[in-house]
Amino acid sequence: MEKINQKLQFSKQKLTSLPFRKIAPNIVTMLALCAGVTSIRYSVQQDWAKAVIYIFIAAVFDGLDGRVARFLKGSTKFGAELDSLSDFVSFGVAPAILLYQWSLASLPKFGWFFCLLMVIGQAMRLARFNTMLEAEPQPEYWHNFFVGVPAPAAAAIAVMPLMISFDFPELNHIVRSHCFCATLLCLVSFLMVSRIPTISTKRLKIPAYMLIPLMLVVALFASFIITQPWLTLGLMVICYILSIPLGVIIFIKAKRLAEK
Repeated sequence: MEKINQKLQFSKQKLTSLPFRKIAPNIVTMLALCAGVTSIRYSVQQDWAKAVIYIFIAAVFDGLDGRVARFLKGSTKFGAELDSLSDFVSFGVAPAILLYQWSLASLPKFGWFFCLLMVIGQAMRLARFNTMLEAEPQPEYWHNFFVGVPAPAAAAIAVMPLMISFDFPELNHIVRSHCFCATLLCLVSFLMVSRIPTISTKRLKIPAYMLIPLMLVVALFASFIITQPWLTLGLMVICYILSIPLGVIIFIKAKRLAEK
């Protein structure tokens, strides 16, 4: 009985002394999840612009939570699982419902199938990512790459037709067509579950002499986001799509060097 009391006291002590650095990354992850669910709300209300905006807000928070965890040294198993669930909702369910409401709802019988494909692809990607964390360490040349297209990038590609239609309404009959949206969801689903190496910036180091030019680029980007948000975000997505074959070439070269 005394041992049980000691264990209870120890568990209470652990709960009451949980440091903030362990909680902070989870708070950021919850903000990403809230943004993803809010996007679903606006999709149902057919407020397309806000639905897209909240998916990108979720992507910003998703990019921050891991960096906050590494900076504060507050990574936990709970946080990793919560992050996966948040990604599934924000970048799997939310864009699928958005595309369904915007275009595929009027496609008889098959519209929902393509949305399910997006959600299933996202779930399989996240499940593979979690199992890879527990598997044997990958070769060094893999550390600068993701396996397949990451969740936020996949969501951004999926909602690209809406961004095109906002700035170029004359193309609405093309980008909103059933064929275009269904094909895009199939492509995004394939890219998520594939083993195509895509560039990761987690270990990217900026030389000191590039700091000021980088700050100027960031300031220029901020001004474009304010004045031309959809065009800027759309160009970002297009640049990312173009970086996929470039990443494959860089990966092949890095692999050859490592195997020599």
